Amino acid sequence: MSCSPFDLRDYFLKELPDTERRQVEAHVRNCRPCREELDRLGMTQAALFSLRDEEIPQRVAFVSDAVFEPSPWRRAWSAVWNSGPRLGFVSAAMLSAALVVFAVTRPAQTTQAPPTQSPAVAPASLSDAEIQARIDAAVARAVAASERKQTEKTQALVAQLETARKGWNLLAEEYSVNEKRLMAQASLNYGAPAGEGERQ
Repeated sequence: MSCSPFDLRDYFLKELPDTERRQVEAHVRNCRPCREELDRLGMTQAALFSLRDEEIPQRVAFVSDAVFEPSPWRRAWSAVWNSGPRLGFVSAAMLSAALVVFAVTRPAQTTQAPPTQSPAVAPASLSDAEIQARIDAAVARAVAASERKQTEKTQALVAQLETARKGWNLLAEEYSVNEKRLMAQASLNYGAPAGEGERQ
């Protein structure tokens, strides 16, 4: 929609007489919505001119025409992809071929002696006191590690809470300052002196 007394499309298509054209040009210089409407018309025209001209077909083709019949390769491809059993067979054949290629190209492994295992400590050679001491030491290490992690988490939470508390304090101070400014502005806007409300 334009607020011009003349149709902007007529102006854009150069269908207006010179006097009306000058009036529209003077109006468009001062009216932003009308300028935007002219810009949109220009973009539409540019988009239309960017499309290539196509010749109207002489005859309407039908789906039954030989032109629309797929090639033999395309029919075979569709037959494989649209059939579950055929697709499964093709997948199995590809997997088999990959396994054969892998088996043929894999380098031969040299036989190595199995690694020697360190002799395990016979449980009978340790006394009950030594076993209990090892268990106690392992439990003490685990408890110390757990307490250290818990202490680190607690310190991190305390630091986060301290940061949040400082942020809340800053917000509270800013709120107080803004509230005082608004009160002063309101008293100026309504004509009352700034300190009059405090005296009463």
